[in-house]
Amino acid sequence: MTVGADSKPLDVRRMELTGHVGFSTLPDQLVSKVTSDGFTFNIMIVGETGIGKSTMMDTLFNTHFDNVPSGHECQEVQLRKQTYLLQESSVRLRLTIVETVGFGDQINKEQSSCSHQVLADYIDSQFEAFLQEELKIKRNLNSYHDSRVHCCLYMICPTGHTLKSIDLVTMKKLDSRVNIIPLIAKADTINKSELAKFKLRIMSELAANGVQIYQFPTDEETVADSNSAMNGHLPFAVVGSTDMVKFGNKMVRARQYPWGVVQVDNENHCDFVKLREMLLRTNMQDIVDTTHRKHYETFRRNRLAEMGFSDSNYASVSEAYESQRESLQNEMQDKEERLKQSFVQKIKDKESELKDQEKDLHTKYEKMKREHAEEKRRLEEKKKHMEDEISDFLKRKVAMEQARAQQSTLKGKKK
Repeated sequence: MTVGADSKPLDVRRMELTGHVGFSTLPDQLVSKVTSDGFTFNIMIVGETGIGKSTMMDTLFNTHFDNVPSGHECQEVQLRKQTYLLQESSVRLRLTIVETVGFGDQINKEQSSCSHQVLADYIDSQFEAFLQEELKIKRNLNSYHDSRVHCCLYMICPTGHTLKSIDLVTMKKLDSRVNIIPLIAKADTINKSELAKFKLRIMSELAANGVQIYQFPTDEETVADSNSAMNGHLPFAVVGSTDMVKFGNKMVRARQYPWGVVQVDNENHCDFVKLREMLLRTNMQDIVDTTHRKHYETFRRNRLAEMGFSDSNYASVSEAYESQRESLQNEMQDKEERLKQSFVQKIKDKESELKDQEKDLHTKYEKMKREHAEEKRRLEEKKKHMEDEISDFLKRKVAMEQARAQQSTLKGKKK
C-alpha cells in the first residue's frame, strides 16, 4: 500500500512474472555505477598538538600524507584541510582529512573554551554549502564534491584519570553535527588494568554529560554481533606507527622501546585493528548515510525553518518566498530610512560646522578691519605731523636764507 498525491492510501497488487525480465541485475548495475563514480569520505581528527593525529591517519590508511609538523605557539585553533585520491583494487576513494592545529594549546581558558566553536562553524559551513547546492534551480549533486564531515575521530589524552573539561564541552558541541568516535591516543603509555578503568570512566562521563557518540549499527544481521561487541570496546585505545620493525621472522608495524615492541596490528597490544575494521571495512557507508540522514537533515530542517519554510501546506514554498521577500523589502526600507536620516543629520552637522566657521571668520574680519582702521588713523596722524614739521622746517629755512642775504647786503655797504 502506498500514498498518492491526494494523501489517500492506494492498494498495490503483487504480480507473478511468467518469465525472466532483467531488473534483478539492478544491484549489479548499482555496484558498477558507484564503483565507476568513486566514493567520498571526510574525516575530522581532533586532538592536542603532539598527540599523534597525523601518525594515526598515516597508519589508518597505510600511506604517508602531506604532514606539516605544528608547534605549540598557535594563539587560536586552526583547521588544516587536505584532500587526497586513494585507490585500492578498482575502488577509488576521495579522502578529505581535516586536522586541528593548536587545539587545547591556549593558556587563556576563555580562548580554550571557544575552541569547539571553530570546529562547529566549519561543520555547519559544509552543511550550508551542500544545502545551497540543493536549493539551486539548476543543480548537479552527482558531480558536486560533498565536503560534509562524515566522521570525527576524537583523540583523548591518555591521562588515565578523567576527561578534560575541553573534551566534554567539545564533544557535547559536536555530537549533534557529526559522528564522533572517541579514541584513547598513545595507549601504550597505560597498563591494561588502568586502561580498562579509564575506558569505563570515559564512557560514564560521556553518558553523565549527555554526549552522544557514534554507535555501530546492530540492525543488520550480518554485522549485528560484531558491531554490538565493538560498541562495548569504545573508546578504542590505539597506537599509531608507520615504522616497520622486525619481529621474529617477519616485519610488522610497531613502536619499539627499550623494554619491547608494541605492534600496531596486534589486538593484544591495542585496538587499532578494531578501529580500522569498524571504521573502514564494515561501517564506512553507514557513517556516510548517518551523516546525511541524521546530522544533515537536522541542520537542513532547522535552516529551512529559519528561512520560513514549513511542511504545514503545499503552498509553503511560495508563502515562504513571499514572506522572505516582504521581510527583505522591509529590511531594505528600514536601512534606506536610516541612511536618509544619517545623511540629513550629517548635512545638518556640516551646515552647523560651516556656520560656526563663518562666524569665526566674520569675527576675525571685523577685528582685522578695526585694527586696520586704527593703524590707518595712526599713520595719518604721523603723516600730518611730519608734514607740519616739513612746513615749519621750510619756513625756518627761508627765514634763515633771508637773514643771510640781509647780512651780506649790509657788509657790502660798509665796504
